[in-house]
Amino acid sequence: MTQLTPYPQWQWKIPELFNIGVACSDRHLGTAKADEIAMIVEDDTFGTSTITFAELADRTDRFAQVLRDLGVQPGDRVLIRLPNSLDYPIAFLGTMKTGAISVPTSTLLTAEEVAYLAKDSGAVVLVTDAAAWAGMSAKMQNNITQTPNLKHILLTQLNGQVTPVEGFNVLSLDAALAAVGNIQPAYQTLAEDAAYLVYTSGTTGYPKGVLHAHRALLGRQPAAGYWFNYSDQLQDRIMHSGKFNWTYVLGTGLMDPLYLGKTVIVHEGKNDAQKWLDLIAKHKATIFIGVPTIYRQLLQKTRATQADILSVRHFMSAGEHLSDEVLMQWRERFGLDIYEAVGMSEFSYYLSQSIYRPIRAGSAGFPQPGHAIVLLNPETREPVAEGEEGMICVPDSDPGLFLSYWNLPEETTKYKHDGYFFTGDYAKYDADGYLWFLGRKDDIIKSFGYRVSPYEIERVYKGHPAVADCAAVGEELEKDKLLVVIYVIPKPEVEIQADELVTFGKQHLAAYKAPKTVYLAKEFPRTKNGKILRKDVSPSIAYMKSSAR
Repeated sequence: MTQLTPYPQWQWKIPELFNIGVACSDRHLGTAKADEIAMIVEDDTFGTSTITFAELADRTDRFAQVLRDLGVQPGDRVLIRLPNSLDYPIAFLGTMKTGAISVPTSTLLTAEEVAYLAKDSGAVVLVTDAAAWAGMSAKMQNNITQTPNLKHILLTQLNGQVTPVEGFNVLSLDAALAAVGNIQPAYQTLAEDAAYLVYTSGTTGYPKGVLHAHRALLGRQPAAGYWFNYSDQLQDRIMHSGKFNWTYVLGTGLMDPLYLGKTVIVHEGKNDAQKWLDLIAKHKATIFIGVPTIYRQLLQKTRATQADILSVRHFMSAGEHLSDEVLMQWRERFGLDIYEAVGMSEFSYYLSQSIYRPIRAGSAGFPQPGHAIVLLNPETREPVAEGEEGMICVPDSDPGLFLSYWNLPEETTKYKHDGYFFTGDYAKYDADGYLWFLGRKDDIIKSFGYRVSPYEIERVYKGHPAVADCAAVGEELEKDKLLVVIYVIPKPEVEIQADELVTFGKQHLAAYKAPKTVYLAKEFPRTKNGKILRKDVSPSIAYMKSSAR
């Protein structure tokens, strides 16, 4: 049995008043950090841009005032669909300074998907880049009755004049920020007040909103000491390979490091293994954060060793399981570990490996101090024994836990009851106290770090006139590497080719959701009640196949 150093008792200090927007920008005013770089964005098109903490405080104040001048009230929702850019933290944090709720979304979403989120969230403002708006404005205008609350569009990266769009007040964000006069103080939010709303894959076929409080930032602070490896002596530079819209990146690559006065480095453009090495060297990043796919690419597509990126002293991974093979190869090539964490949209990252305890390959590590995680039998509500599989449950008093599912009170009650949040994820403890994450028992597909709902994909495909039935599943290319694919039963009276259905998916779904392969089948394996047996859906039932190029 391994003797482990006990983690210390964590004392939560949650003030009555707390605002994420203020905490991540204004906190450093009047200190030496005010003039230090808060964020660096490397954009393949627009080049390098930076912002200091003092500038971030000013720009978020101005953004908040722009919203007030537009009539945005505390509790209103502001939809953000932006690439990685300095405008992202300005909009995300500035919204919260007004007491309004930030709604981060992916740039991969189609106009249909953006319209759905605008309708579901009741957003009154959309912040997006000019190129994206040009591509979706017509469709948004045609469906304006579906988004009755959405009145204002703030455009970034605008070259030239704003083109009016009937039904919307379209403005240049830069011009609006420059025109701000008097700036009102930030709205004093309670730590318990709603701060941001993220959307995750739902089991109904539609994305599900997860509402977080301002206290969520403080609820993630155990990770600062027991997953990150921050230095008090260095001005750490954290390079994140992901996009801000993702909960994982919003925390590790935006809110958490800014709150602690660290510099964040992000990239916008083509994902290329050599690019990460070049940017690390250019900016002397000290901590690198990615998903397992990025680490696989660095191993497979480069010959780099630690000598090529000497500044990095800590590597971190989440989003999907890091295979034992990748960890071992990384150790051999780079001489350092990759520290893995497990999280979810409702609770961010709460299980992790750390420098304080040996990594046991395949294990998720340990609950971070302060997170009193228990494994319960969901039927009896009793803790399971060592080595037995139990559902991961979080006390509902944990400050990192979400408030509710947006406009889904029954769904909230289904998972939050009896003093716990029942995550739906299963795990077990070994004799040494290591936690082994087993995942969900539902059908959610984890593909390249994204959680993809098969129901959402199937809902879209069932709208195709040639589709009688369909089943979206994950297809394993190799260990811990899943692709989203779909099996389709065509209507007998309609002729359709599999490659047409591949194109259809690309047109109507975000790139990470769109099936990479379409199989045509005549029937599905089913239960006696007619439910598709997804575990038995495989290429053996197909008579035709087409894959995305």
